[in-house]
Amino acid sequence: MAFKATVLRKEGDKFSRGIQNLDFNELKHGNVLVKVDYSSLNYKDGMILKNGGGLVKDYPHVPGIDFSGTVIESSSDNFKKDDKVILTGWRVGEIYYGGYSQYAKVNSDFLVKSPNNISSKEAMSIGTAGFTALLCSFAVQARETILLGEKVKDVVVTGATGGVGSVAVMILSKMGYNVTAVTGKKDKENFLKKLGAKSIVNRLEFEGETRPLDKGIWDGVVDTVGGKILSKILSQTKPNGIVAACGLTNSFKLETTVMPFIIRGVKLWGVNSVETSIKRREFVWSQVRSLIDMSILNEITETWNMEKLINSYENILKGQISGRIVVDVNK
Repeated sequence: MAFKATVLRKEGDKFSRGIQNLDFNELKHGNVLVKVDYSSLNYKDGMILKNGGGLVKDYPHVPGIDFSGTVIESSSDNFKKDDKVILTGWRVGEIYYGGYSQYAKVNSDFLVKSPNNISSKEAMSIGTAGFTALLCSFAVQARETILLGEKVKDVVVTGATGGVGSVAVMILSKMGYNVTAVTGKKDKENFLKKLGAKSIVNRLEFEGETRPLDKGIWDGVVDTVGGKILSKILSQTKPNGIVAACGLTNSFKLETTVMPFIIRGVKLWGVNSVETSIKRREFVWSQVRSLIDMSILNEITETWNMEKLINSYENILKGQISGRIVVDVNK
């Protein structure tokens, strides 16, 4: 039986992408076969679709770093036929065949069972970006929970209209914090306020000269961009504040001093959603309904088929997408 998948090929310097028919025997990884319902478009997906992003080593390759669907066959004791499952991370879509396919075969250790109160499409409306936003938000909240510090009040989210940023704004607002959204898109103020942002700041205000320590403004930070903006925000973080860093769309370089960390006790909390433990994943997914307003998330989510994905994926690399993109691989 043949099924459709997005396939990347590279021969010499020639790189191509297209929708092709595959057979089940071409799914060469894992011990659980999943009928994929949905995937999503994340920044890393855009990089991979463009030219492999330096992440794909073997071709042909099926991209897509996340997916949701139903188990068809399993040789694992942890999953059985008809289980609803979610996959994010574990380098699926990079070194393993991914979710831009009507079927996927993966290692059972990569999967979590979908909570009963989340549909397959909602799971990918959240996707890798939303899962990362949840991890970042819990990191900020750790100031008052794990670290038993003062209550978090004022938080800032950079790259706030992107997949991670937009969901983080929603979650942090739901947690009861005053959220400032940083963006370069002046036409997205209403969009961000609908998500729960109390104020909007132009990102240019964070790209000037950075002093070792500036006036403390933020109790918590979710940074999705890195570079000069992260440097500036570190200098503005209040004593014992937490900065959750998960992205590098501005730059992977960070020019700073030890002063925020030593003088103010600021915590720079790196967030790696790729290799998060299964126990942590199960907890995070169990909290979705209490922290994400699905009706609002649905409003900021657009559904594409694989053909549109191939034609429009570069929009995410150009910063031209706000909110989330769900990929319906069966449409």
